[in-house]
Amino acid sequence: MPFTSADLDALDAAIKSGVKVVQFQDRRVEYQSVDDMLKLRSLIAADAASPTPGEAAGSLVRQIRMRTETGF
Repeated sequence: MPFTSADLDALDAAIKSGVKVVQFQDRRVEYQSVDDMLKLRSLIAADAASPTPGEAAGSLVRQIRMRTETGF
């Protein structure tokens, strides 16, 4: 399940306010330190910035199908 900008916003708000418990969609996460939260923030930001395979410019999916009568 990819992260959304709402997840990033929720984590940013928690970091700014000093809260270590964050609600992501249907999960509640309690962090041990702000350092853990900052690591996750960089991971979410990188995930949100990278395009999905279908959105990548010039991405092309090719399939090769072979059929034989008596074996391969």
